[in-house]
Amino acid sequence: MGDTVRALRHRCEYAALVTVAAIIRQCPWSVTRGLGRALGWAFYLLDGVHRRLTIANLQAAFPARSSVECHALARATFQHFGRLALDLLKFRTLSHTAMLEMIDVSGAERVEHAQAGGRGILFLTGHFGFWEIQALAHALRFGPMSVMARPLDNRRVHEFLERARTTTGNSVIYRRGALRRVFRTLAANGAVGLLIDQHVQSRDAVYVDFFDRPAATTLALAVLAARTGAPVIPLFALPLEDGRYRLVYEPAVAPPENETPEALRAFTQRCTDILEMYVRRHPSLWLWMHRRWRDRESEAMAGMFPAAQPEDPPEHEAENEMERGPRE
Repeated sequence: MGDTVRALRHRCEYAALVTVAAIIRQCPWSVTRGLGRALGWAFYLLDGVHRRLTIANLQAAFPARSSVECHALARATFQHFGRLALDLLKFRTLSHTAMLEMIDVSGAERVEHAQAGGRGILFLTGHFGFWEIQALAHALRFGPMSVMARPLDNRRVHEFLERARTTTGNSVIYRRGALRRVFRTLAANGAVGLLIDQHVQSRDAVYVDFFDRPAATTLALAVLAARTGAPVIPLFALPLEDGRYRLVYEPAVAPPENETPEALRAFTQRCTDILEMYVRRHPSLWLWMHRRWRDRESEAMAGMFPAAQPEDPPEHEAENEMERGPRE
């Protein structure tokens, strides 16, 4: 019965997605953005679990802000992610020329300098702003990149999103066998994008400060930077008042001095600090509805009773691949 219900739900989700995508294709940008904000508002009203989590995270991150301010930020966050979803559905249908007309680039010289170095580029960002649109536009401005992502449970929705992500020539790297592909991409002077703002299991993470609270953060970026020497460039996509997007490329982060735990943690902290700086400037553009902070005691208890996830192998398997290095 469970499999039948799940399959029916997946079919309904996919049908809804295709229907909305068909409607958005015909809508002008002003209508698309209005519908996106309305969609986010609807989820804010209906999804009590994530609404309460968002408000709690905002109150912990900004203790000086009043409850009214945190509730307003929570609403704005849901509206942003509603807009992000529909903007992506619209953006993917544009011609490449029209896509480029929708962007303004800051820090292009940093990308071009890194490309000239010949070691590839590691781009870091988080679930912030319009990161999916930035990846699409980046491929047209600077050449394709590979983006690391987790597969979705809904196979048809997963395939739809992958088609959208690869519209401009990018490729997607999923966790199984990921490290070999990353090493090969960097060796060919390619680019790889990683998001570093999701919680990972304690055994596979380093704890760094994020909004003055310890947050379990992946070591993958630090190890890749240390092993390959590829420059690490933070990137962010911000909305402009005229409806376009500003793609910002920050100065490269100084790589780890070595692969000691202290050096890897210090590098990961520097990267996290840059992300936090952007989130503090534009708090409604980050994914506050994610359980980013989890205490170590509950993590230890969770480790005693792990949930089976065959489609998403543990992070330590990827770390083991790093230890072996690239293979042909």
